[in-house]
Amino acid sequence: MALGGGIFTTQNKVLPGAYLNFISVANASASLSDRGIATMPLAMDWAPEQTVFTVTAAEFLKDSRKIFGYDYTAEQVKPMREIFQHARTVHFFRLNGAGKRAENTLAVAKYPGIRGNDLRIVVAENENSTEDMPLYDVTTYFDTVKVDEQLGVRQISDLANNDYVDWKSTSTLALSAGTPLTGGENGAVENSAYQSYLDQVEGYTFHAMGCSSSEETIMRLFAAFTKQMRTDVGKKFQCVVAGYLADDEGVVSVKNKTVGAEDGMALIPWVTGVMAGMAVNQSATNMTYDGECEIAVGYSQKELEDCIKEGSLVFHQVDGTPRILRDINTLVTFTEEKSKDFAANQTIRVLDQVANDIALLFSQKYIGKIANDGAGRISLWNDIVKHHQELERIGAIEDFDPEQVVVEKGDSKQAVVVTDCIMPVNAMEQLYMTIYVA
Repeated sequence: MALGGGIFTTQNKVLPGAYLNFISVANASASLSDRGIATMPLAMDWAPEQTVFTVTAAEFLKDSRKIFGYDYTAEQVKPMREIFQHARTVHFFRLNGAGKRAENTLAVAKYPGIRGNDLRIVVAENENSTEDMPLYDVTTYFDTVKVDEQLGVRQISDLANNDYVDWKSTSTLALSAGTPLTGGENGAVENSAYQSYLDQVEGYTFHAMGCSSSEETIMRLFAAFTKQMRTDVGKKFQCVVAGYLADDEGVVSVKNKTVGAEDGMALIPWVTGVMAGMAVNQSATNMTYDGECEIAVGYSQKELEDCIKEGSLVFHQVDGTPRILRDINTLVTFTEEKSKDFAANQTIRVLDQVANDIALLFSQKYIGKIANDGAGRISLWNDIVKHHQELERIGAIEDFDPEQVVVEKGDSKQAVVVTDCIMPVNAMEQLYMTIYVA
């Protein structure tokens, strides 16, 4: 990340950027950016290797076979369907990309993996072919689906690579009813692949990250990465893990398992999509699970209370339907700087929205462009106030007082110091009602 960011203790930062602290108050043209961007590494049978690739919900619906090797309804892309249930864009990474590509005498599969073995090439005679000038129609099939057809070519060098195969330029075309590609293999999922993913995804924007491993070492790595990004870099997102309690507002831990499984890994894509796609003025508390997994929800009242106390996001059953009990993260150690309000994901969404939007505003409009004088600081004050007023308008914060936003010159000529005060709104969760009967 080229710009500085994160929290500050003293005004001693070197990189230009926005440094923001959020501290609980003791109890007694800035626009709002869209949410809905998630990221998650997964093992796949077909996809680009060793690189982050971005897919929108619309692209997944239309081009699932081209992107992941299977139709939208296939069991193999169930994790993708789960995450796209509520995310609009996902940065994927293939964990097992170091495999072998399927091939035949004419072509090699676009990506490594077993799915390449379901490709075949048909070479037929073109209707305009002559003995002196033979012409060919070359068709690529994925299973029984025709995915590419190139008509009237003379030699293999006339063929353009398609979304599924690259042609071997030194081969010779010959009539064939269908030559399959063979030898495709999936690579193993090595622990180093997770680190490669984190190194690459750092440069992308997203609101939630899913950890696709139940190994505590990997979950600990993801939690540490999340904390470092949030604290030192200023990159605000939440990480979703299965059963790892990090005691951090940036980490959401899913308690439940799926029926017949030893862990809840199948639930991570759906929860990641929810954490990314939930609007800044919404809570996932009492949200109905609308995915495809069968969730084990057999918790007693006491066990549900213990889940809340330990910082677990847990599903419980309401009239036969799984619902999220409370939209919380793993923070359970509260301080004067981070009160219990920081355990609510809706609060974190508001704070992350403010941090991301103001940092983006400052980097695009102010860094190196606006003078740090009275007029420049008034402009920044106006933009921050406008941003917060929009948050208040949609019900994400309340009782906002523009007078509590103070923009001052910092210790150096380049520094500007902002003191801000906001009150995030949370959805109702508990009703205490006293009824007097006459």
